[in-house]
Amino acid sequence: MDATRDKILEQITEVLVDALGVDEDEVLPEATLMEDLGAESIDFLDIVFRLEKAFDIKIEREELFPVETLMNDPALVQDNVLTDEGLALLKEKMGHSDITEFEKDPNVNRLGDLFTVNAVVNFVETRLR
Repeated sequence: MDATRDKILEQITEVLVDALGVDEDEVLPEATLMEDLGAESIDFLDIVFRLEKAFDIKIEREELFPVETLMNDPALVQDNVLTDEGLALLKEKMGHSDITEFEKDPNVNRLGDLFTVNAVVNFVETRLR
């Protein structure tokens, strides 16, 4: 499948509109799935399922949104802040997200800021290559 970035964004917009019940004009590249589009943790499973169908790809558990792995390991999170080891793992698993700003204050409560429409587009674009 040779999809342009715009075409990928278009399909992801459809997925998010269907999964989250938001308006198409709310699905901007910089929009966060949780804060801006109102996604809850259960919605992420639905989003992954819909992405797999829309793009005919397989997305492993925690591959797109690796929160559970981080949160359940005390070596990766201490006092609600990612450790250096946690940050390294986050970088490795979320190469599709720009974590530059997050690194300055790696509080786990800010992890949702990394789950943007643009990050999903980057992820899918990489998978389709």
